[in-house]
Amino acid sequence: MGPTAAGKTALATALRARLPVEIISVDASQVYRGLDIGTAKPTFEERARCPHRLIDIRDPSEIYSAADFCTDALQAMQEITAAGRIPLLVGGTMFYFRALEQGLPQLPGADPALRASLQQEMNELGQAALHARLAALDPVRAARIHPNDPQRILRALEIIALTGRTASSYGKEGALPLPYQIVKLALYPENRTWLHQRISERFQAMLTQGLLDEARVLFARKELLPSLPSLRTVGYRQAGLYLSNTVNYDQMVEMGISATRQLAKRQLTWLRACTDCQRFDSSGPEDVTQAVTEYLFARLPL
Repeated sequence: MGPTAAGKTALATALRARLPVEIISVDASQVYRGLDIGTAKPTFEERARCPHRLIDIRDPSEIYSAADFCTDALQAMQEITAAGRIPLLVGGTMFYFRALEQGLPQLPGADPALRASLQQEMNELGQAALHARLAALDPVRAARIHPNDPQRILRALEIIALTGRTASSYGKEGALPLPYQIVKLALYPENRTWLHQRISERFQAMLTQGLLDEARVLFARKELLPSLPSLRTVGYRQAGLYLSNTVNYDQMVEMGISATRQLAKRQLTWLRACTDCQRFDSSGPEDVTQAVTEYLFARLPL
C-alpha cells in the first residue's frame, strides 16, 4: 500500500524479480481501458515483462465497485495460489484493501434509473446539498464520506431509497472475511517535500507524455458523462476543465498537482490508522526493495 507517487509499482516489479509473487493491481482507476498516462499504469512493455492483474478490465463507461474488486481479486488470488505462487496486491485504493480484508455487507445492487435521478439532483443542487441530505438521513455514513466524493454520496442515498435502511445500519451483515493469511506493507514517505516534488514532476511528465490527448479522446465519447468515476479520476477531471475552456492551462496544472497532493494526503491518513502494517520510508536513504525483500523472506513460506 502507499500514497500516489511513492514508488509502489517500481517496488512491486522489483519484488517479482526476486520472489515467487504475482501482482494484483488495487487501483480503482487503472481498471479502465484508455486511462493509461493519467493513472500511471505500467506500460504495455512493463506488463509484458511483469504481468499485473485487474488492469484494463472495464470500459470507462462502466462503474466498478469495491464489491466487483473483491470478486475479481479473490478469483485472481485463487488462480495464483493454485499455481503455487503468492498474490502481491499493490495499489493506493485503500478502501479496496479494507473491503477485501474485512469483507463487505450484502448491500442491494445498483439501480441505474434511480442513480440517474440522484445524479440529476446532484447536477442541479450540487454535491454539498446531497451530502447534507445524507448527513440528515445517515450521519454515521456521511461522516465517513468526503463532501467531494460524489459516487459514494450517491451510492449511500441509493441504498436508502432502495431499502429504507441506511448503509451504516448493515454493519458487517453478511460480510465474509478474507480466507488468506496476509502481510501488510506500506510505503510511507516521511519526507513530504520529497513526495510533493515527486507528485509535481510526475504530473508534468504525464502532460509531456500526452495526458491531454488521452483525455481529449475520452471526453469526445458522448456516452462518457463527466460524472462517471472514470472521468472524475484525478488528472482527467482537471484536463476536462481545460478542454472545455473552463480553466486555462496554468490553472489546470496547478489544480491537477493540488488534487494529487490531496489524494496522497487522504491515502496517508488511511495508512496512519493502519496499526498492523509494516511501514517503509521510500523518501529516505534506505534500499526499500532490499528491506522489503528481507522482511518478506522472514515471514512468508518462500
